[in-house]
Amino acid sequence: MRGFSTNAIHAGQEPDPTTGAVITPIHPSSTFAQDGVGGLRAGYEYSRSANPTRTALQECLAALEGGRHAVAFGSGMGASDVLMRVLLKPGDHMVIPHDAYGGTFRLVDKVLSQWGVEHSTVDLGDVDALRAAIRPTTRAIWCETPTNPLLGIADIAALADVARGAGARLVVDNTFASPYLQNPLALGADVVLHSTTKYVGGHSDVVGGALVTSDDELAEQILFTQNSVGSVPGPFDAWLTLRGVKTLAVRMERHCDNAERIAEMLSGHSAVSGVLYPGLAEHPGHEVAAKQMRRFGGMVSFTVAGGREAALRVCGATELFTLAESLGGVESLIEHPAAMTHASVSGSALEVPDSLVRLSVGIEDVEDLVEDLRTALDAA
Repeated sequence: MRGFSTNAIHAGQEPDPTTGAVITPIHPSSTFAQDGVGGLRAGYEYSRSANPTRTALQECLAALEGGRHAVAFGSGMGASDVLMRVLLKPGDHMVIPHDAYGGTFRLVDKVLSQWGVEHSTVDLGDVDALRAAIRPTTRAIWCETPTNPLLGIADIAALADVARGAGARLVVDNTFASPYLQNPLALGADVVLHSTTKYVGGHSDVVGGALVTSDDELAEQILFTQNSVGSVPGPFDAWLTLRGVKTLAVRMERHCDNAERIAEMLSGHSAVSGVLYPGLAEHPGHEVAAKQMRRFGGMVSFTVAGGREAALRVCGATELFTLAESLGGVESLIEHPAAMTHASVSGSALEVPDSLVRLSVGIEDVEDLVEDLRTALDAA
């Protein structure tokens, strides 16, 4: 069995048989010549349905997550939309985290609700609370672990047991962990979701998403629906993502190294009232995270003692941490979730504290990052 980095560099990426090119070619063609009516060469006819560059990415992602099938999308939300169409119909019910990503909540609360799909928000770190939320109509449990932006941890294996007992599908958004740190399919999940824009691509230069599963029938339904609605990535986007994933393992090790140092510094700073990082022993999900993750990731959130205005000042005072949405790139980012990525949950059960700051810790020299944050906090 090949190791993670070997698969990241080689799975789906054999040298081109025509030229010997060691890097997967970009196939920008929208259509493919047929050898007679219906005689498809290697299964390709039209790039909405399939494209060789996309196939290479999908084979690589499937190998990294330990699944039989991966389907790449134009964005993580495109992947979420297709999966929800496949799993749910009007009258069905789904469970989402009580601190879900704002875009996921918006899709469920503002779009699917118009289609007659009901949802409940639950702290998925509390398995008993999940059991209490299950209804006869529950068809999907949508999990993030770690969550965005509060970095909550859910026990994937325990959730999978509940899902099986309820006849529901367990979906795990693995974006924050990446396939390098966590493999939900091995823990019982039915489907893994990624915004490949984040750690998988890793360079803040491409938007994409992916679904990975070992369920053959479910994969067929996902592919059929994707082809029907057209939420596919272009070949250059697929190529950029495939290029990024080659270095995922070494990047994640550095992200984790740096995040651990940042969390340690924040924990001792007088301007910080709380640090949310599953690598800290006092984090309520630390033991579960240690059980199901290789390391604890590159995302750190913290609350500022001075409240909203002080948090905003911190976000505006850093030099190396760029004020921007998104995450998972090689550069460090800082944001105010309540006003930025999670503005859509304002006034809902998922509203986040206005003193919260979220960091995507990059791979720069950690002493520079620590000093940048310390200076910003001292000024707040």
